[in-house]
Amino acid sequence: MKKVILGFILFFSFPVFSQNADIDLLKKINSSYTSNGGSVFTFVTNSVDYGGIGLPIGLFATGIIRKDKVMTINSYELVTSTIVGSVLTTTMKFSFDRTRPFVTYPNDITKYTKAGSKSFPSGHTSMAFATATSISLMYPKWYIIAPSFLWASSIGYSRMYLGVHYPSDVLAGALLGAGSSIGTHYLFKYLKTKYTKKEEKL
Repeated sequence: MKKVILGFILFFSFPVFSQNADIDLLKKINSSYTSNGGSVFTFVTNSVDYGGIGLPIGLFATGIIRKDKVMTINSYELVTSTIVGSVLTTTMKFSFDRTRPFVTYPNDITKYTKAGSKSFPSGHTSMAFATATSISLMYPKWYIIAPSFLWASSIGYSRMYLGVHYPSDVLAGALLGAGSSIGTHYLFKYLKTKYTKKEEKL
């Protein structure tokens, strides 16, 4: 299972070996912008909130309705992994203090969407991969894993297409989000096992 998830991350991530390669790749992606593509990827980039916030709410509500305690705990796991990833991402943003590409290269990179704080790592990508990794670990089926990582990777690509992140920002965000979820998953796996044993004794 872990090999499958790692494969998706490596396949859809963008290897960056130098600052020149970083900006050169971004220029190619950003320069391919079209109005139709912009509309599509703006929608994609904004969908991170639906996945990162809507999915755990949906799991929680479904768990309550079905009286499925495991599903309810899964919703807590999703929220926790997102929070852990967000805290680490914010900490790294202000630690590295990297300016956005459209600020550093105003003549080469065009910004097509709103951009918040510092550039490294990508917060949108971190949240997307945290969500995709968590849901894939909890429900390890190919029809869950494939669309989850395709969605997360599309969000990462959209951040470059729209000119607000370097490829290295996206790569770091993907690894950070996935790593946060894997760590959180092991913690909750222990808690679920402990809870199940307690229920069996009752």
